[in-house]
Amino acid sequence: MFRKNYFASLLAIALFLTGTIAIFAQTAPISGRVELKKADGTTAPVAGAMVEVFRTDIKAKFPSAKTDKKGNFNFAGLPIGSMLTLSISAQGVKSDFLANVKAGSENLVITLNEGDGKRLAEDEVRKALADTSTAAAAPVGGKPAELTAEQKKQQAEYDKQVADVTSKNKKIEQSTTIIKTSLEEGSKAFEAKNFDLAIAKFDEGYNADPDFAGTAPVLLNNKSSVLINRATINYNLGVKNPDAAAKKAAMDSVKADYANAVTASDKAIKLLTGATAPDATVQKNYDANKFQALANRKEAYRLMTKTGADRTKGKETLTAFSEYIALETDAKKKSDAQLALAEALQDSQEFDLAIVEFEKVLVQTPDNIEALAGAGFSLVNVGYINSDKSKFQQGANYLQKFSDLAPDSHKYKTDAKGLIETLKKEQSVAPQKIAKPAARKKS
Repeated sequence: MFRKNYFASLLAIALFLTGTIAIFAQTAPISGRVELKKADGTTAPVAGAMVEVFRTDIKAKFPSAKTDKKGNFNFAGLPIGSMLTLSISAQGVKSDFLANVKAGSENLVITLNEGDGKRLAEDEVRKALADTSTAAAAPVGGKPAELTAEQKKQQAEYDKQVADVTSKNKKIEQSTTIIKTSLEEGSKAFEAKNFDLAIAKFDEGYNADPDFAGTAPVLLNNKSSVLINRATINYNLGVKNPDAAAKKAAMDSVKADYANAVTASDKAIKLLTGATAPDATVQKNYDANKFQALANRKEAYRLMTKTGADRTKGKETLTAFSEYIALETDAKKKSDAQLALAEALQDSQEFDLAIVEFEKVLVQTPDNIEALAGAGFSLVNVGYINSDKSKFQQGANYLQKFSDLAPDSHKYKTDAKGLIETLKKEQSVAPQKIAKPAARKKS
């Protein structure tokens, strides 16, 4: 005899997110090192160099930084999508600047020559940038000298390098503009609950530079968040629809959104797993974005099974939750996630896996009534599937403790009492008291 899955038979209820799935950071760090090229051709790190940051798309400046003894510098929280220029000065070197830097750039290497150490003022940098952009178009008087074949070759190579740099700079300008606009417009659309537009905007920003670890994961996480919100809202609306065809269409849409949220999160996780951070500041930013991707992914799997949109992803759900739980530092959130994982596995009818996870919760909190009920029902299901009386006994024990502790208003209490009586009559199994875990000896 096979007893139906008690949890799967419960009436559908409106679902709400366990926490706000929000749109996240629109800033990213910049890091690199400054080195000095000496007269003999060797290089050495420049310690104590002043590194200043200017926005060139608008009139704005940020706090400066100084290089450490190894010549390294970093800035945290610069706006994504802005056009930035770094101005560098130090004693004994010729001051210079680096243009077209985007937030999230890492491992920058800025090589300076020996000089008087005079600092470039912001106005001087901006004027030099303006002069650089127009110099190529400036007319040159006089008759050009005849070039040798070798000089012509060198000139051609130089012209090609200039063209390549110009092309790359142009692409950087275009991509940073697109990313900045996409983040701003996507966030506004999300706040207005225009989810379709928000997703389109975050896709647009991601596609502008899909391999850049400084911005792509932010856009992917934002897209995942929007998809989870849209799916949950559409489920709550669709589940109440009396029209069967309309309800099915809604559930198909919900399933697709949760699946796409997982895909977006997976891309962010993969990109950040392979990214190399040059220093602790950048690594902290990477870790935060990766953790958010892990949180979004486990939430998508949880809701995917809770809503019934797709209950075939038990193994994937276990992996997603396990990777999230391993990095979660908040004790309550970790415990809540452990219980949610067990319930998701039960919803997926992965009863053996669910029992393991419920019992992990009970090791930490032996009187957790949700875990007691979950473990009890899952064990009884396995008992019927495998005709295993020992599972009936374990399940009955958990269900009896649940019945003793749970208030009469608990949604599973009537089912638990009924199942205990069924086990007594059909299987000759009566609940036994669960032994308390042995107390730890004081050292």
